[in-house]
Amino acid sequence: MAHVTEQFDHPAWLTAAGTLAGYGIILLFMFLLLFMLPYLLFLA
Repeated sequence: MAHVTEQFDHPAWLTAAGTLAGYGIILLFMFLLLFMLPYLLFLA
């Protein structure tokens, strides 16, 4: 199992993971703002 963790030890993997996490958070925020907020306001 140590061989697998050593394979992804390069800083580029951390950068890629951070980039994907950042985009995921932005997309989630936009989804909530553009779809869920109007839906909740329409129900109120």
